[in-house]
Amino acid sequence: MVSEIAFGSWLNFSSAAQKHNAVACVHRALDRGITLIDTANVYGRGAAESVLGEALQGIRRDSYVLATKLYFPMSSTDRGLSRAQIVKQLDASLERLRVAHVDLYQCHRYDADTPLEETMQALSEVVRSGKVRYIGFSEWPVDRIEAALAIAGVEKFVSSQPQYSLLHRDPERALIPLSSRRGISQIVWSPLAQGVLSGKYLAGSRVPTDSRAANDAINGFLNQDWLATPVLEAVQALRPLAAQAGLTLAQFALAWVLRQPNVAAAITGASRPEQVDENAAASGRDVAPELFEKAGRLMSDAILAKRPV
Repeated sequence: MVSEIAFGSWLNFSSAAQKHNAVACVHRALDRGITLIDTANVYGRGAAESVLGEALQGIRRDSYVLATKLYFPMSSTDRGLSRAQIVKQLDASLERLRVAHVDLYQCHRYDADTPLEETMQALSEVVRSGKVRYIGFSEWPVDRIEAALAIAGVEKFVSSQPQYSLLHRDPERALIPLSSRRGISQIVWSPLAQGVLSGKYLAGSRVPTDSRAANDAINGFLNQDWLATPVLEAVQALRPLAAQAGLTLAQFALAWVLRQPNVAAAITGASRPEQVDENAAASGRDVAPELFEKAGRLMSDAILAKRPV
């Protein structure tokens, strides 16, 4: 069982200068009933896990669900999902997080260089050791998910972490139907489409200097098509729908993601505790389905009609 809103630690934990505020955001998240905390070894090359480990000191271990990931390079030789890497990277993550186990250990991407059987057997070993409770994956090809589920005698995946939002609906084609059939839930990332669905970007205006779009160090997942005039205009057209639901634009976008029965949680980041408050308030909201349907049509039409800014 996890909270519908999860707290993610990719951007806001990657700089030591943000440490104090990051710890405050973690504590605010827990105060607001956000119990799922998601991170990865590669975020800040271990920095995010270390800050989380400090922030969670003194907090009852059974009061939160802790998830981390591995796959991406941690050094010139350390990467992937081999048995050696799973054992090594898990122990390093546990040390940084200052815990004896993680609740969810996720394969950050698929590793084509390691036999799938080796990966699944190694993941099963760390579950049996008590260092991991459940396993998941992020952005795996559907055929590889099916292949992993077909391996006998190994732990089965319980979660998937795809990108999913009003502007990125790819998981609806094959991933969510497969997951629904096989008892796998989605913990989605970028439910606000890298901040675009917060409404901070306006058609015909320069991007704010303090925004993600203006920072080349953190905008790698920002689809430039989302900054096209038809898309930005459609995002602003969502505001009346959000107002009818009694929500802010960001809350409406989060609630839209959570309307999907196969989505267990939406991962949100925050650079200030006040943002945590806004995100947490999107959970459990009863929104008229026709508002969500209209929002989906607006964004789909905008994507089809996009043109350069």
